[in-house]
Amino acid sequence: MMDNDAGTHADRAPGPDGLVTLTIKELDADPHGVFRHHRALGPLVKHELGIYFVLRANAIERVVASQKVRTSELEFPRMVGINGGALLDMFKYSMLTSSGEAHRQRRSPFTRAFAARVITQLRPRIRSTAEELISGWRPGTQIDLVADYAAMIPALTISDILGLPREDVAYFAQLVYDVSRVLSFTFSTDDIPQMEAAASQLRDYSEQALTARSNAPSDDLLSTFLAAAEEAGDLSRIEMIFQIFILIIGGTDTTRVASAMQVALLLRHPEQWDAVCNDPSLIPAAVTESLRYEPSVASYARVALEDIDLDGHLIPAGASMRLSTMSAMRDENVYAEPDVFNIRRTDHPRLLPIFGHGVHRCIGEALARLELEEGLSILATRRPDLRLAGDPPKLQGHSGIRRINEMPVAWG
Repeated sequence: MMDNDAGTHADRAPGPDGLVTLTIKELDADPHGVFRHHRALGPLVKHELGIYFVLRANAIERVVASQKVRTSELEFPRMVGINGGALLDMFKYSMLTSSGEAHRQRRSPFTRAFAARVITQLRPRIRSTAEELISGWRPGTQIDLVADYAAMIPALTISDILGLPREDVAYFAQLVYDVSRVLSFTFSTDDIPQMEAAASQLRDYSEQALTARSNAPSDDLLSTFLAAAEEAGDLSRIEMIFQIFILIIGGTDTTRVASAMQVALLLRHPEQWDAVCNDPSLIPAAVTESLRYEPSVASYARVALEDIDLDGHLIPAGASMRLSTMSAMRDENVYAEPDVFNIRRTDHPRLLPIFGHGVHRCIGEALARLELEEGLSILATRRPDLRLAGDPPKLQGHSGIRRINEMPVAWG
């Protein structure tokens, strides 16, 4: 089954640099269709904000391998009018948007704690959380799978891992959803004050949590991070605060979107939902295919350190770019029938692009997969009669973290 964006998009005259410039409006209206059309024409397009979008999988790999790029540090927030406050500090001090030695120092205290073998030990706890969430569901009732299930598994898990009170989950989760809009193009300048207010509150919450662990260490990741950071001695207080800040965001939002979307995709393909319900060994493959087909993270940002030539098209030194995983994971040169959702697909690359590349590959990949697998497993085994009770959810956005609306479901 192909998605409904398989229409064509009219050609337009390229600019003096030979590249077409796309608008936010057309990209948000039909990102897959727009990317499909322009990917066939070349490896690059330009965005109305002046950003270069790299569309083809092999072009993204060449850009990353060239070592001619760094993460986007302060370019993007300043481009959209963010010149101070907690939002700018997030870009300035977190490992997500840092490069080189600063990135290594900020990421290093977490590396051991997020090793795959360590994360695997969390599987029973995550399974128990998912089971608790569905235990009160009654046949014939209707719930919002996004708010009542998909959002709760990662938020409760990151709360437990960091040692944050579970009663704080609703508070920090809402702050996360407000702040994470800045990591996409789904906002206007009028939204910046609200995002800044949420960022300030989340910064203060992260600082309070860090102070509490300084005064009373415990057996949790927050205490482990604090001890490792203090032993290394190369992080300032504000850097430590913003590593916790970005970990709460990363551990709460993107998995929420992916968890709901994988269920929606399977329910829209009943034969594949039935297959997963009857054969749990298909669950990891279903998770991978869902992440490919409708990724919760559409792209990640880089800045060119020097001129980059891609098949005769130039990305000039200093230019901001987006490596479009959303486009690359539907690249016809990588995947057979890329617009078909198929959990039995055998042509996935060894490393799924959605989690990034190299030293910047997502530190929470193993945790995200575990949450997605267990969340899907509990629904497939305990609620095989689950069904959509309204329109399928729609992912919004063509860059950064994508947004999702509600997803009413019913059963029985």
